[in-house]
Amino acid sequence: MRFDFNTYDFTDTTAGAAATAVVSAQGSLSWAALRAATAVWETEARQAGARPGVPLLISGHKEAAFLVAMLGCLRLNVPFVPVDVINPPERVARIGQLVQAGLRYDAQAGAFTPASDAPAPLEETGLAYIMFTSGSTGDPKGVQIGRESVTLFAGWIQDCLALGAAPAFMDQMLFSFDFSLFNWVGALALGGTCVLCPRETIGQRDVFVSYLAETRINVWASTPSFVRQQLFNPAFDQAHLPDLRVFVFGAESLTPAMAEELWQRFPRVRIVNSYGPTEATCSTAWVEIDPALRAAAPNPYPIGRAKPYAEVFIENGEICIAGDHVMRGYLNRPDLNATRMFTRHGKRGYRSGDLGDQDAQGLVTFRGRIDDQIKLHGYRIELAEIDAALAALPGARAGATVALRRPDGAIVRLIGFVEPSLPGPAGLQPLPAELGDWKHRLGRRLPPYMIPSELVACHRFPTTSTDKADRKQLERLYLDARLSKKPEPQA
Repeated sequence: MRFDFNTYDFTDTTAGAAATAVVSAQGSLSWAALRAATAVWETEARQAGARPGVPLLISGHKEAAFLVAMLGCLRLNVPFVPVDVINPPERVARIGQLVQAGLRYDAQAGAFTPASDAPAPLEETGLAYIMFTSGSTGDPKGVQIGRESVTLFAGWIQDCLALGAAPAFMDQMLFSFDFSLFNWVGALALGGTCVLCPRETIGQRDVFVSYLAETRINVWASTPSFVRQQLFNPAFDQAHLPDLRVFVFGAESLTPAMAEELWQRFPRVRIVNSYGPTEATCSTAWVEIDPALRAAAPNPYPIGRAKPYAEVFIENGEICIAGDHVMRGYLNRPDLNATRMFTRHGKRGYRSGDLGDQDAQGLVTFRGRIDDQIKLHGYRIELAEIDAALAALPGARAGATVALRRPDGAIVRLIGFVEPSLPGPAGLQPLPAELGDWKHRLGRRLPPYMIPSELVACHRFPTTSTDKADRKQLERLYLDARLSKKPEPQA
């Protein structure tokens, strides 16, 4: 059995009904049980007042009930709005009001409640979901994704990635983070298993590995930062996870050092690098790190070539995307749609805000964010470029750069952080001996104005809710450490 994202219904229902479809901390559901639970949810949702075209907010964490609700919404043609409970209640309520949702389904309590004062159908019809990202105005902004986009996304996983029959996907990313789409859509489209990994399980490293071993995961999709956290555990290797055969990365740059460290632990795995903003249905380009690319070892690795249904091109240094997988626009933000969206060859287009370059073979390499650009002493600098140079230093697993500012916003100096490859105590630590000449080494790759004035070692970078290196937390750690230093004794 599997879920067909062309018809948005369960299909092949006579085969594999007893196989496991979903695993969560609360237990597991067979394919037959998942189908039955979805039907029950649909009945309850209709009775509660769910209507086609009127968005329904789903809140929770990594419960099977959350996944059941998303499938039920897809079958009922009700656009769903996933929100993790990591968000403050006020933010969750605000999202419900912004989207004018008819209902909120609490996946943890199994209950429906009103979600807004004035529920209304969306102007856009045929949406699969609306995913909210942080917005520069202070309000989160809603990304509207059509059902056709999810259909194309599922088709790419089925037709291009060769993940094998009925694979088990490790799914630790929040349902409100679009990268999670890869895991649950992939697992259900291929008739496999979606292994939901809540924060509580991940936080116990030995329990986490045992859980993954017992569920026999085959596919691991995450940010590189999340994998770096696992590498502190000696049991994160092929011996303890013998069924793991594919790593899929996205949302951050992948470095050769990171990939090689992973291959030391998992010599037989395939590594796929992918790229795509929320506005392009999770992914729009991908590349497998084959032997030739591994030998060339560009730092960072390219983010790939366009999928069969996508077009990716560079315009004025910015990565631009076109195709039917591009969003239908931001919810109620005509100002943003006017500046970020366009039409190309009759398809929707999106200006990503990401910087990149593209070679003659169509391979795109990410070079940072337009809005991550800073100006220091008159020079324009992309922090991502410095990050990559730091990650290439000997003994470094990852790098991150923080721009320290005065109260008026002017940048004072750059502070570099490296995460050492060898394990050590969490937090800021002295630099390893092999980094004694770090300025000289960086000078081989970066102009002087891009070299940080100070380099600090930090074991286990703090990460955001989407598992990216958290620059604000790193800055706070640095400032707290400097302020806590005792003054030097006076002569």
